[in-house]
Amino acid sequence: MSETILITSYLEPELVERIRRGWDGSVLFDAELVPQPQYVADHGGKRPELDDAGKAAWRGMLEQAEICFDFDWWQPDQLRRNCPRLRWVQATSAGIGGYVQRYGLDGGDLVLTTAAGTHAVPLAEFALTGALYFLKGVPDLLDRQRRHHWERYTTSSLAGRSVTVVGLGEVGRHVARTFAALGARVVGLGRPGGSRPELPGVTVRDTDALDEVLPQADVLVLSTPLTPQTTRLLDRRRLGLLPAGAVLVNIARGPVVEQDALVDLLRNGRLGGAALDVTDPEPLPADSPLWDMANVLISPHSASTLVEENSVLVELFLDNLQRWREKRPLRNLYQRDRGY
Repeated sequence: MSETILITSYLEPELVERIRRGWDGSVLFDAELVPQPQYVADHGGKRPELDDAGKAAWRGMLEQAEICFDFDWWQPDQLRRNCPRLRWVQATSAGIGGYVQRYGLDGGDLVLTTAAGTHAVPLAEFALTGALYFLKGVPDLLDRQRRHHWERYTTSSLAGRSVTVVGLGEVGRHVARTFAALGARVVGLGRPGGSRPELPGVTVRDTDALDEVLPQADVLVLSTPLTPQTTRLLDRRRLGLLPAGAVLVNIARGPVVEQDALVDLLRNGRLGGAALDVTDPEPLPADSPLWDMANVLISPHSASTLVEENSVLVELFLDNLQRWREKRPLRNLYQRDRGY
């Protein structure tokens, strides 16, 4: 007998139907009982205010769930109690370590899979955009345009520049390949002891070499998961190792960087620029000096979100459902010992 699937975040009706067509068990979904998206592929959304009937209905669905598409939005810390039959959760985010640990979901035998890799293309595109934004002098061009000032100038080329990518998961590998294809000299740093992927045109090393490569990094792209080992990985000392005028792109998590130190180095011109899809904390406070710096590009943790994202996530889920049915290894299995 096939398990019951509960969809806990909003999906478009046609995508819910695709899951139903691809599964011979029950698929539960009620759009009125999940957070309402504020933009396409918003899996946080505006939480509904459930009355007693709504709470009873949602609790009843949780009690039936054996497989969940996304985590429970209502009482995530009570997931095990509210979902006594639950065996597997397919997350809609690639980085779930902090969430899982915060709500005590990293123990026991609950299977967790992430959305790793589904955001590789848009994040690589953002990383490239962020690097070119500063290398091509876009902030200065915008300033001249506002002043109606025409004056010829020279710019820098990405080709031949040294680019360091920290983190070689699917996102990091795609970032490294993208920069290498445009003629950059790319060094990719992966977890010590991990497998070293074959990346044409990319020198692959362990993150143990970080201090050694930072002084040559014209562009530094962070794409590592947030773990105890990567928290404040780029502290004041390491930020100071970057060459003058270097560009930092953070598509990892905000706490990977010591943000106060980053502000100081941007303010005094030591760094050429920072393209930040993530900050610490989030949302970025309105009084943060980062908002008003011409050498900073802020994205509200949205660089990974495409209008097609839900369709891509459902394809991943359907593939994993087939693997689950056939008792084959699942894609993107969360590894508790590593936190990702």
